[in-house]
Amino acid sequence: MEFKFGGSATNQKTVLGHPSGLFVLFFTEMWERFSYYGMRALLVLFLTAAILGEGGWGWERSEALILYGWYTGLVYITPIIGGFIADKFTGYRNAVVIGAFLMTLGHASMALEVTADSFFYIGLGLLIIGNGMFKPNISSMVGQLYKSQGKEKDAGYTIFYMGINAGAFLGILLCGYIGEKVGWHYGFGLAGIFMFFGMLQFFFAQKIFGRIGLSPKGTQDFDDAIEDSVEETKDIIEEVADHASKSKITADRLKVIGVFSFFTIFFWWAFEQAGGSMTIFAADYTDRLLTGDGATTFKIVNTLLTVVPMLIITWVLLMLFKQTFSKFALSNLLLGTSFVIIWGIVIWMLQKEFTSEESEVPASWFGILNSFFIIAFAPLFSKVWESKYNPTGPVKFAIGLILLGLGFGILAYGSMGIPLGAKTASVSMIFLILAYLFHTLGELCVSPVGLSYVSKLAPLKLVGMMFGIWFVANFIANLTAGWTGSYIDPIVEEYGMSTFFLIFTAIPVGAGIIMLILNRTLIRMMHGIR
Repeated sequence: MEFKFGGSATNQKTVLGHPSGLFVLFFTEMWERFSYYGMRALLVLFLTAAILGEGGWGWERSEALILYGWYTGLVYITPIIGGFIADKFTGYRNAVVIGAFLMTLGHASMALEVTADSFFYIGLGLLIIGNGMFKPNISSMVGQLYKSQGKEKDAGYTIFYMGINAGAFLGILLCGYIGEKVGWHYGFGLAGIFMFFGMLQFFFAQKIFGRIGLSPKGTQDFDDAIEDSVEETKDIIEEVADHASKSKITADRLKVIGVFSFFTIFFWWAFEQAGGSMTIFAADYTDRLLTGDGATTFKIVNTLLTVVPMLIITWVLLMLFKQTFSKFALSNLLLGTSFVIIWGIVIWMLQKEFTSEESEVPASWFGILNSFFIIAFAPLFSKVWESKYNPTGPVKFAIGLILLGLGFGILAYGSMGIPLGAKTASVSMIFLILAYLFHTLGELCVSPVGLSYVSKLAPLKLVGMMFGIWFVANFIANLTAGWTGSYIDPIVEEYGMSTFFLIFTAIPVGAGIIMLILNRTLIRMMHGIR
């Protein structure tokens, strides 16, 4: 009997028209993003919090932002290595389990930091390595669930992307709240608990994938695998280089990938201020204390923002139970237990907020706006991209850069009243909210361009390497973001906070204008690829 989808017979049972295995991956990825973004939301706040009274490390902002830049940068480098190890050695499924286990240990180590500083650094290292094993390989498994390359597969990746955003949303919201309101170590520990549940539910349900993601046939010595891979890569590069020298089309398309990779650095360099300088701005320069009607409004909005996504995800969970419980009861029970815990934390948090007369918005709370705006606006952008008004790739990229710059322009305007060298201020929250809105709209313009055009423009034999170059560009962007953000204090002291944010206004807008100028040239160099 011919199966419609890859994997086992159970995987042919559908949820929302897609194979059940997609939702096993959906929830595994959701908990991984919960852990990653939950920890990331706390990192700079914890490092810069005072030692006495606040329980942090009391680092200078510059030191915290440089560490943040190294951490977020390295999580883009290790997937290149993790993908290679899975391809040559472990297979995707084992790589996902190993990565999830390492990240669980990483969060546990950070939660134990209270006894020794070394636990914190060990934890960060384990998270970086674990992410490298986990991230590229779970995404590869999504693609192998579908036998066709059509719209069904694209829709599957869209659902998977929603899992990413749901996890990021809940992680920032709950880990951020517990970290700031209860204790940093509890926030770090909570991130690890759900990573552990995600690993277990994947491990005990993995037979649903049939032969998808199994380790390569035969055993090959690791050193031999590396040596063979290097030789193979050299041969491919020489072959493609030779072809490119003879074929103007191939050469032009590779140049376009280079242009996109270069300009993506400017986008993520500014965008990644979200977990760095924008978090510092939220903590120290934003009026987050609400009373009276303002507090009541925030409590209602926060409740809706939390409960509505939770209800939707729980509904999806119940549909997955219906299709897979008879075969994978233990995996389902573990997943159900994680949701019982998360609902308990949500209800406790909302009840605690509603019983207090005033409300102080956690500095980490603003980070959830990115995920919320993506979920809210992604369907609209998707409709535009499918219509006759769909702009070209370079124009989308330019619009994204300009919108990102405008978001920082709003922050620059809101910061005009902050005195030179001020360490604290009380700027209205509306400026941060609008900045996150514009940044997210910019992301929705850039996201469909980058990886999509790399896969379309690269010669088949070089697709993996081109994705590697794309990840290296993201590494440079994140590292530079932390380094640039570390100059916040000297810039604020000498020129003011408004000038600091204007740097992130001018450069992306300038890059966007250059992309608009290059639009026709790049389209011509794509030679028919749209």
